[in-house]
Amino acid sequence: MSDWIDIGALDDIPQRGARLVKTQLGCVAVFRTAEDRVFAMDDTCPHKKGPLSEGIVHGESVTCPLHNWVFDMNTGQAQGADEGQVATYDIDVRDGRILLDVNRLSARSAA
Repeated sequence: MSDWIDIGALDDIPQRGARLVKTQLGCVAVFRTAEDRVFAMDDTCPHKKGPLSEGIVHGESVTCPLHNWVFDMNTGQAQGADEGQVATYDIDVRDGRILLDVNRLSARSAA
């Protein structure tokens, strides 16, 4: 079962852009694609700790601004020759509002 928190309006994030959501458990990058799909994942690249929320969104991937690692926003998995992964979080868009699943976010601190 999911508990959702409202983190803002879809229109607050430009297409092919991102928004940083600060939580008590760390920062989450929320991305909007050109097709208005929305994804959420940890903001920190595992390579050099680059802020993914400042990366380039292309298709359903984001490129880290520091060293060009590319992550699939569906899975958080690095693509190509790069090895690494970031946690992803469930998102729902209802009536133009973006909702983040807090249960999944809380689970990362339990490990």
